[in-house]
Amino acid sequence: MLASESVEVKDDLAALVCAAQSGDRAAFGVLYERYAGMLHGVLLAHASFCDAEDLVQDVFIRAMQQLGSLRDPAAFGGWLASIARRSATDLHRKQKPSGETRDRAGGSRPDQDGSFILAELRKLPNAYQETLLLRLVEGMTGPEIATQTGLSPESVRVNLCRGMKLLREALGGPGRK
Repeated sequence: MLASESVEVKDDLAALVCAAQSGDRAAFGVLYERYAGMLHGVLLAHASFCDAEDLVQDVFIRAMQQLGSLRDPAAFGGWLASIARRSATDLHRKQKPSGETRDRAGGSRPDQDGSFILAELRKLPNAYQETLLLRLVEGMTGPEIATQTGLSPESVRVNLCRGMKLLREALGGPGRK
């Protein structure tokens, strides 16, 4: 992404957020379309797949209600991610521990490979979890992750590199010690 493109994206984002703050539901709809994938990836680092699906909707409702409190429109992605993390934490406080998993693939049995990999990924430090989920599950590129989360491109690159190395080691792949 060129520097001029980055400025245009930020200006476009600021315009959308300002319009949404003024009550433009179509602008908020565009923000939803742009950020739902990022939000799902962040939530997946902290909640089951089913809970993450539900929480995406809840977070956007909260965001719509609290949008007036956002002072810097360019910080929308990071602000949205923090609402998501708080929502996941609130969900964990409300839920009683049970022996069953809600991550089910189409019915009665968990997707064993996916569940195992996700469980290993969730053991990584939070910064790596979220960045890897955005890349591997949501299919976002490094620059897209940086733009949507507010992280610097360098931080995203480091998080992806270190996170992948740790995940490979945890899964028994190349580089295992």
